[in-house]
Amino acid sequence: MEDKRAQCEEIFIPFKILCKRKNVETLVLEGNNPATVLLKYVNDSGIKSLVLGSYSPNYFSRKLKGSSVPSIILKHAPECCDVYVVSSNKLMTNSLNPLLATEGDLPTINKQKSSASSASIDGVSHSRSSSLASSHLNFPAFVDGNSSNYVTPQHRPNRNLENVTTGLEAVKGCHSSTYSEQLDIQEEVERVRLELQTTLAMYNQTCEDLIHTRNKVQLFSSQYLEESGKVNAAKKREENLRKIAAEEKEKHIEAEKEVETARKLLSEETYERQIAELKALQQSLEKKKTVDALLSSDDRYRRLTREEIAVATDNFSESKIIGEGAYGKVYKGDLDHTPVAIKVLCSDASEKKEEFLREVEVLSQLHHPHIVLLLGACPENGCLVYEYMENGSLEDCILERNSKLFPWFFRFRILFEVACALAFLHNSKPEPIVHRDLKPGNILLDKNFVSKIGDVGLAKIISDIVPESVTEYRNSVLAGTLGYMDPEYQRTGTLRPKSDLYAFGIITLQLLAACRPNGLIMMFEDAINSNSLVDILDKSVPDWPLIEAEELARMALKCCNLRCRDRPDLETEVLPLLKRLSEFADMLTKVEKNLIQAPSPYLCPIVQEVMEDPQIAADGFTYEHRAIKLWLTRHSVSPVTKQLLQHQLVTPNRTLRLAIQEWRSQG
Repeated sequence: MEDKRAQCEEIFIPFKILCKRKNVETLVLEGNNPATVLLKYVNDSGIKSLVLGSYSPNYFSRKLKGSSVPSIILKHAPECCDVYVVSSNKLMTNSLNPLLATEGDLPTINKQKSSASSASIDGVSHSRSSSLASSHLNFPAFVDGNSSNYVTPQHRPNRNLENVTTGLEAVKGCHSSTYSEQLDIQEEVERVRLELQTTLAMYNQTCEDLIHTRNKVQLFSSQYLEESGKVNAAKKREENLRKIAAEEKEKHIEAEKEVETARKLLSEETYERQIAELKALQQSLEKKKTVDALLSSDDRYRRLTREEIAVATDNFSESKIIGEGAYGKVYKGDLDHTPVAIKVLCSDASEKKEEFLREVEVLSQLHHPHIVLLLGACPENGCLVYEYMENGSLEDCILERNSKLFPWFFRFRILFEVACALAFLHNSKPEPIVHRDLKPGNILLDKNFVSKIGDVGLAKIISDIVPESVTEYRNSVLAGTLGYMDPEYQRTGTLRPKSDLYAFGIITLQLLAACRPNGLIMMFEDAINSNSLVDILDKSVPDWPLIEAEELARMALKCCNLRCRDRPDLETEVLPLLKRLSEFADMLTKVEKNLIQAPSPYLCPIVQEVMEDPQIAADGFTYEHRAIKLWLTRHSVSPVTKQLLQHQLVTPNRTLRLAIQEWRSQG
């Protein structure tokens, strides 16, 4: 309803501008019947003069005969109120002469309008804006209309209506002269009113903030008093506790004196014997506690029964055996419709029981994509259940010539995966883990030749790492496989994380030469010094990348240094190089899988992949931009002709690039 009133107030704006008086007030009457509302207002307010407009100048006479608003008001208006109905050709009134108006009537009408406006001011107190009094009145047709709307050629003999029209035009002229001034005044008044409202709102908000702040101050004051009381109470308690502590301290001193007296009464031999017995008993209890904990239910792996193991291996059938060692046999089984590898400890291998328990302890805590996953165990019968690795061990792929094709990029990627697993073991928390028996036989391959380290039975958790600059001799039982065992560990008995790095270097040389570990270090040193590395590389791989293979061999020889302090760091030196070589191998693998059918001119002579940014070198051949840039940083000869390049500048081969793009779009 407020929005509707505002819209009605906007209708009166043109009439406010035409009215020079400043004490004129607008009024909006509400009701279902306009005529009834107007008559009620006239009676209640004592209006003396009322001016109305007709609904339509064309049908004025017809509507007056019916039940229109002007006709109803003319019939039922009080006798004390003069009613005027303005049309385009008539001026009707409820006076004695309702159809005619003289020239002197126009000022009278204006005066009566003023009287009606004044009466409206007295009768309504809730609206104070200056505008023309009107309610359901089509006033623009009366004041702001054209003279042709009131006097037409057919009604020109009517002098009274012509005089009324002339008077209205004179009023219009007077009002239009001050139109712009009143518009500016109206805008200024509106702006000042808005500023006043904003100022009042800000003042009210400030008052509210002041009251809120005062309440907060009172609240803080009460809290301060409360906290002061608490502090005083705490001080009193502190004093009482200090007194109690002093008393307890005196009692403690007296008790220490009594204990010292009691110790002197005991003989030295009896005391030492009791201490020895207590230590032996404590060690026995700790060992039993560890074994019981491993043999009991553990949430970190699935606990299986011997019957489940027997069903999975067809009652330990010989046809299910896939491996055998000093610890026992390995069977291929089917557990819950999933192929698994089951390691079964020999019944007479009692000395391997400790390794078995350690393997359960270590594997149940380790989860890494390149460490074999322990699926379950049967501690009572010495059985471990692993995920099944379809391609066997790395040793089978290296030494068995009847195995599947084992390209060089598989070997590069496997070395990077093994290095990542070693870094995970060495950085395990709270203490690092050293594998101690890293060799190709303990690196397993799944169906996609993804490598995983297994057989962590000899792994050891190092609680006190000896610095590399210190040589310390320890009386310890050596564990591992000869040929892969760290020489410093063999000599001193001191185990460090870099002990695994020596075995990793030997495995790297084996992957390059495809032979057993004996004498590999000297063979590669001689080959690199004599630039004959290609002669000792695995002949089953025809397309060795010689530069990358030499980088790998040099890194492996550093890992095989006799002293740990001379070996490179795994994370900062070895892993970055292996990551780069693995990415290089993956790129070429992608080329062989997806781009074998590409035309030979589209292939880069260096990396043998379809070029994306072909560039012409000084030898006249076109290469992939990143490949030739990398080549030029290391060599000064042509990759194709092996001749010395005159310069190292390259030029884009846009024609070939467009041809390659068209070929890609077609297929």
